[in-house]
Amino acid sequence: MKDDIRTADAPQAIGPYVQGVRANGLVFVSGQIPLDPATGKLVEGNIGEQTRRALENVRAILEAGGSGLASVVRTTVYLTDMAHFAAMNEVYAGYFVGSPPARSTVAVAGLPRGALVEIDAIALAS
Repeated sequence: MKDDIRTADAPQAIGPYVQGVRANGLVFVSGQIPLDPATGKLVEGNIGEQTRRALENVRAILEAGGSGLASVVRTTVYLTDMAHFAAMNEVYAGYFVGSPPARSTVAVAGLPRGALVEIDAIALAS
């Protein structure tokens, strides 16, 4: 059995997917780019600001699904430029204090709306 997760505290899906899914004790968060949930527009700024917004979107969806950042077991970070790795990592580390999740970081040719970063997550449901 699966339950769709929807929240106004994160951007609405811009395609045929849901913000997240809760299934079999896990919460799966769809890839989040740095869209402001209030405006639906891409957050302007550097990789640090965009990473922060993407992670705030992930957090909101996790919380709407009955989980949280402390319960994340796996993330994937997509970057349009690996030169942004260190700055992204600095912001990312502030969100996963203590025991960080497993992670892959992948360079991609492009992301929706010209974003510099996209992050998805899998977490334990509380």
